[in-house]
Amino acid sequence: MNVRQKLRLKFGAVVILAILAGLISYPQAVSKIPKLYDFFNKPKINLGLDLQGGIHLEYKADLSQVDPAKQKEAMQAMQDAVERKINAFGVAEPVIYTTKSGDEQRLIVELAGIRDINEAKKRIGEMPFLEFKEEEETAVEKIPEDILNKTNETAKNKAQDLLKKALAGEDFAKLAKENSEDPGSKEKGGEYDFVKKGMFVPEYEAVIFDKGLKDGEIYKELVETQFGWHIIKRIEVKPASTREDDSSTRGGGEGDPAKSPDGDSGASNQEFKSAHILIAKKVQPEPKIEVVTTGLTGKNLKSASVGFQNQGLTEPVIDLEFDEEGTKLFAEITKRNIGKRVAILIDGEIITNPTVNSEIPNGKAQITGSYTTTEANELVKRLNEGALPVPIGNPINQQSVEASLGKISLEKSLKAGMIGMVLVIIFMLLFYRFLGLVASFSLLIYSALMISIFKLSGFSPWQITLTLPGIAGFVLSIGMAVDANILIFERTKEEIKKGRDVLSAIEEGFKRAWTSIRDGNMSSIITAFILIEMGTGFVKGFAVTLIIGVIVSMFTAVVITRTILRFVMGRWLENKLWLIGVNKKPVITSEAK
Repeated sequence: MNVRQKLRLKFGAVVILAILAGLISYPQAVSKIPKLYDFFNKPKINLGLDLQGGIHLEYKADLSQVDPAKQKEAMQAMQDAVERKINAFGVAEPVIYTTKSGDEQRLIVELAGIRDINEAKKRIGEMPFLEFKEEEETAVEKIPEDILNKTNETAKNKAQDLLKKALAGEDFAKLAKENSEDPGSKEKGGEYDFVKKGMFVPEYEAVIFDKGLKDGEIYKELVETQFGWHIIKRIEVKPASTREDDSSTRGGGEGDPAKSPDGDSGASNQEFKSAHILIAKKVQPEPKIEVVTTGLTGKNLKSASVGFQNQGLTEPVIDLEFDEEGTKLFAEITKRNIGKRVAILIDGEIITNPTVNSEIPNGKAQITGSYTTTEANELVKRLNEGALPVPIGNPINQQSVEASLGKISLEKSLKAGMIGMVLVIIFMLLFYRFLGLVASFSLLIYSALMISIFKLSGFSPWQITLTLPGIAGFVLSIGMAVDANILIFERTKEEIKKGRDVLSAIEEGFKRAWTSIRDGNMSSIITAFILIEMGTGFVKGFAVTLIIGVIVSMFTAVVITRTILRFVMGRWLENKLWLIGVNKKPVITSEAK
């Protein structure tokens, strides 16, 4: 592939990128093609509070009971907790951040598109509730033995009668549907599909493999298992296939003859297909296990942290430490629950359910398990959020922004941006003529790319919320994109005046202007990062948009503009230098040389 072919390929890529960006940013261009319009119209710009209306709430954090060294961590935990609450409320892209006013720590919550301010305040005011619960057995009334025996005798007699009917030639599937008490196979006429040998209880499989049954034959005796009395029909036995069976994939309700947890599921080179009719055996009911509260809650948890056993040579563990009251409660809980589980819940959701190995009297516990470091850190974060002693009361300041005001602001901002872009294009055409025309096309591509990024970010975890300051950052970056072109074009004109031909002058212009463009834009990006780190909501929105705009503007100025110029400019411009703002190419004398 020669140089010209590579250039054509690059130019084609620029054209395709421009078309895609244009359709995403302005899908109305294909409104007469419904399917194409629907596809490109799916991405939407997420507007901020100031553009689509909503509510602004400001809370004062009570840190009087928090160690000063841990106040920053406490505020971050509170911010995370409120954000999780708001997301559960169904709000897209809430703006939540902490700030400081004098000596007071504040939590700011901005909810775009929300109208019910009272419901939002109620939801935010409900901080995560951390609690510990234990298992408790509830005794159930036993069935008298004489009644139990009589019931089972009746069930066995019923099974015996059904066996006689089946052996007499009655339809096995019909008998199973009408009488079987195995919900896993009843509706299929008692039939199970092929399973590997070793998947059912031994009594059942002994009939299939060891009693001399032929395919399609019914066993002539009742088979008693832990589930009840079975009438078994062997359908087919064949060598095992390579697929992997699991009893959990076969339905398996009560009465399923699959092996009990204590059985040996084993493995075999055979698998079988069978059918059965089950008449269930009545047994004494098991005690009910319920999870009950212990009185130990997040207010008793002093801290949760990630630790490592054996000096960090093993998997991470969770270290818990309780206050004085919590230490007493936890000692009592662990003493009566050795070998049992104690669940830890946040807002009613079990986040971990560890088993107690021994009594813990000192208020320091350790949760072990197969945690990764990331999982352990996330669990600790959630535990600390639930234990956070930072109450949120009523907001000290609240504002409501009407959607109509946001719409007016958006319209004015877009109008200002359009006017600014038109003026920039006029300026470029007047001063740089043909070069300015190419730069204007690049500027339009830049605008389409920026709008496309705003829209497509909604499909990523880093959705961009566009606010009025964000639009300001976008407009400012337009000027910076033009600034890069001006540096390039001025350097190009200087090289032409020195005697270079047009094509080499353009290449030299890009080469020599690049360092200035890079340094200028990097200083803007660094400043924007400082604003993100130290600024508040709207300031951060401005900084984020500015960073994206600066990066995209460098791309359009250095890559797109350069590719277009390389493709369209040539020797034909040597005698038309006025088209690029150079009145006359100077003649270089021997003395100048």
